[in-house]
Amino acid sequence: MTTAPLLVLCALGPEVWALRGGDWRGAAGGAPVLVRTGVGRRRAGLAVRRVLSSAPGGYGAVVVAGFGAAVGPGVASGDVVAADGVRDAEGHLYPVDSGPELARTLKEHGLTAHTGVHHTADHVVRGIERRALHLQGALAVDMEAAAVLSALREVRPALPVAVLRVVVDTPEHELLRPGTLPAGVRAWRTLRATVPALVDWYRQEPGTGSAHLNHPTSSTLPQEAS
Repeated sequence: MTTAPLLVLCALGPEVWALRGGDWRGAAGGAPVLVRTGVGRRRAGLAVRRVLSSAPGGYGAVVVAGFGAAVGPGVASGDVVAADGVRDAEGHLYPVDSGPELARTLKEHGLTAHTGVHHTADHVVRGIERRALHLQGALAVDMEAAAVLSALREVRPALPVAVLRVVVDTPEHELLRPGTLPAGVRAWRTLRATVPALVDWYRQEPGTGSAHLNHPTSSTLPQEAS
């Protein structure tokens, strides 16, 4: 079992706060290293390169975690979406093999979890654009994950990686509507509740290949909405 710490990357301070207060007891490598990257692809990519270059001892795995938005039906506020792939705005798809196993572990801890593709956008996605992303195969949307995976592929391609988003808003109840505040509180509590599942995921025997980052491919998702 690895003795290196887990690196957890979040875009926002409240996400770091939520995860820092979770139950990390028993985590391989001790307490995780929690890093706020800032919002957006550029900041996230720069933060990953800076953090990895300043840690000579390295990390055992990387988790990208935080809040996100659902882009299709069947996913409610407070649900967790574990990525089995992350697609960027240019259409590159980064397969993430840890998604199904992480979703299973989240469910074992009593959380409602889904597995699907995350789309990394460069802006807040609303309305008809969400429907278009769903038709292209996405389940959730964020603004950082693809940049993190791109940086990892360049500097530490062998690191196991997991990506999860707790849904704050859905196509039926988008941001800035009256239900946003209660949904945000629910998502914050759920994000904290994911910690034991992350601990279990990280404690898996290394070398199984179940969580490593594959090389990106050109997206083969349907293009009906393009």
